[in-house]
Amino acid sequence: MSQQEIVLILFQVFVLVLAFSVHESAHAYVAFRLGDPTAYMLGRVSLNPAKHLDPLGSVVLPLISLVYGGFLIGWAKPCPVTIRNFRHYKRDDILVSLAGPASNLAMATIALVLLVILRHAGGATAIDAAMLMAQHFPVDSSALPLFPVAMLFYYGVTINLLLFVFNLIPIPPLDGSHVLRQFLPYRVEQIYDQVGRYGLLLIFFFGGRMILGTFYYPLLNLFDGLLRSL
Repeated sequence: MSQQEIVLILFQVFVLVLAFSVHESAHAYVAFRLGDPTAYMLGRVSLNPAKHLDPLGSVVLPLISLVYGGFLIGWAKPCPVTIRNFRHYKRDDILVSLAGPASNLAMATIALVLLVILRHAGGATAIDAAMLMAQHFPVDSSALPLFPVAMLFYYGVTINLLLFVFNLIPIPPLDGSHVLRQFLPYRVEQIYDQVGRYGLLLIFFFGGRMILGTFYYPLLNLFDGLLRSL
């Protein structure tokens, strides 16, 4: 493994860990503002990765993805929520659930703005190289001093958009399932939760690439188009 490959892996790990931390902090903060201090009291409104990372979902699975060149995906420790503390049970649970994915979309947007600024500051070539590198095309970046910055910001777009789409899949225990289950009849909800025990296995072994490809790539193409045109 070359030095450049090692650096790129470290960049991706850094962005992923930051994305996890912001995602879970958003859940905890919104829950606190809506009347549930459970996660806040446990220190989950924090960017400290140690508060959020899960050994399997935050370390093992992302490393496997990096080794085999798949989607860099994973999860952090679930944010503890005591729903009886909410004044409006369904509405507040939906808002808390959506806060995590919304934070990833916000981070991707911030990274896009930083890339646009970098492009106008003379980093257009470095950004183009970073976009190619993210698609696994060989790139000689040795003569591009702004390439590391462009690569870090572009990973900020791709990884956060991927987490945004992934977490909205309505299969337990993902955030999208917390939204969907609020609209299900009680008996259907019980069946839904039972099937959901195997939800992640179904995603990873059967439909993950199709689901993410259907929604992730169009969204990434939109961001790429904005980056090229702004």
